[in-house]
Amino acid sequence: MAVAGTLRRAGFENIRIFEQASRFARIGAGIQMMPNSMKVLRGIGVEERLRAVAFAPYSHLNRDGYTGQVTIELPMPESLYGAPYLCMHRADLHDALASVVPQEIVHLNKKLTGIEQAGKRVAISFADGTEETADLVIGADGVHSAVRDIVLGPESPINRGRVAYRAVFPASLMNGKDIGASRTKWWGKDRHIVIYYTKADRSEIYFVTSVPEPVEWMTRESWSAKGDVRELREAYKDFHEDVRAVLDACPDCHKWAILEREPLPTWSKGRVVLLGDSCHPMTPYMAQGAATSIEDAAILARCLEAAEGDAVEPALERYEAHRKPRTSRVQAISSANTWMQKGEQDTSWLYGYDAWNADLDS
Repeated sequence: MAVAGTLRRAGFENIRIFEQASRFARIGAGIQMMPNSMKVLRGIGVEERLRAVAFAPYSHLNRDGYTGQVTIELPMPESLYGAPYLCMHRADLHDALASVVPQEIVHLNKKLTGIEQAGKRVAISFADGTEETADLVIGADGVHSAVRDIVLGPESPINRGRVAYRAVFPASLMNGKDIGASRTKWWGKDRHIVIYYTKADRSEIYFVTSVPEPVEWMTRESWSAKGDVRELREAYKDFHEDVRAVLDACPDCHKWAILEREPLPTWSKGRVVLLGDSCHPMTPYMAQGAATSIEDAAILARCLEAAEGDAVEPALERYEAHRKPRTSRVQAISSANTWMQKGEQDTSWLYGYDAWNADLDS
């Protein structure tokens, strides 16, 4: 949806979205939109819609998981990086993006089965027996990218023995207890938990964790696998009472393996290109997976817009050359899970980035 919005902003009109799901539903979890991604969303016209529904945290707050002591706090006023910092439900982000994309270009029940390139055209086939052709195919199809597997070959994920529990639930279950005006990350010795509101009226709470787990538990990421909330509470029984209060109020949870992947040698082949999690999937420890994907969308649209004539492939090379150093850096820091853990850190290179105005050749 984001890349459709950026391409339309760049003047491309003949865009089609093929989605394997049969419908869009309110599934998923909370998501943080940092100033770097909010600048892109502002450019495609969804910022005000998100402001109306999302929670605007006062700061990035980091606390010791056991004592509650504040370790680092980064206030995030809009003036700091020229855009707001918002926390929301993923469905609200999706709805905002869908509002600027014509419904008639979205085709559901389209599970990709094949891609064939011939000259300047790309043919794509689907499980329902239909075929389509295009000048360019963008694989914005996530961590389990079918486009990546078809074009570049299947890739095995790396399991480092960590799982995430997550849940969204009504704040009313907290019986009046406030979780605070910030997005808070509670750091433990070998685990952490991030907690924040997802609604402007603070009516909904989200949390996500990272916990050690035997590597045999799961080999594939799944956002739909149910977790045991009793196991979750046991995993955080030594944490601060504010954390335990959230987990005690949580009625149920989901659980998925946090798997990683090595950086890809290339993001494109001919007139097929990858974007976001399909080419640089990240651990969720910096809240930059979706943000960098949205950045990708703006840079790809700019590179295509600036291309001379029908020079699609050089535009894709320019896009990758600009984006890969930044996304590789974020991948590495996120994997290490050291972002804002302790000490002063420069955040301007991350949150101050403006994909609409960045130098495409640097």
